[in-house]
Amino acid sequence: MGILSRFRDVMRVNIGGLLERAEDPEKTIDEYMRQMHRDLGQVKAETAAVQTEESRAKRAFDECAGEVRKLQRYAEKAVESGDEERALKFLEQKAQQAERLGELQAAYEQSAANAAQMKQMQDKLAADLSELETRRTTLKTKLAEAGRLQQTHASASAGGVEAAFRAAEEQVDRALNEAEALAELRDGARKDDLDELIAQLEKGKDANAGD
Repeated sequence: MGILSRFRDVMRVNIGGLLERAEDPEKTIDEYMRQMHRDLGQVKAETAAVQTEESRAKRAFDECAGEVRKLQRYAEKAVESGDEERALKFLEQKAQQAERLGELQAAYEQSAANAAQMKQMQDKLAADLSELETRRTTLKTKLAEAGRLQQTHASASAGGVEAAFRAAEEQVDRALNEAEALAELRDGARKDDLDELIAQLEKGKDANAGD
């Protein structure tokens, strides 16, 4: 019976529960939205046929009910006029129409129920689509924010590593400069000591020559 055969499945869908169990909520939302758009399109396409059937069934039921009432009046008038034979014929016809009326009533009630279910499904699908659209917008906003924060964090981490390298390089440069300066000082000190020693030796030679 088309989309009506899926009435229970459509009506018991719990969007919140489905998304809570989803491993990839964004993908799940997109899939369900596509499915619901298809279902909603099918509901709208079949609603016209269901409503037409409901109108036809109601018209047939009303006509038969009118026929039953008419035959009842004819039978009553025949009794009043003393024509019991005609009255019995009218009552027999009324009984036949009454039996048919029961069938038409059942058909009308079923078509009316189908039309009501179509309306319920259309309302449910429209509401679910609206909820999914809202959740998708919210989710995409959160994902975009998460991506921005992740990018910012990555940039900050990269900047921190670069700063650490620069600091290490500066520390090495300072240590190297200090070592070179110390070496120069020591070389200078050794040169001064050697000059002093030579001066003392020369002074000693002069003293010996004088003796």
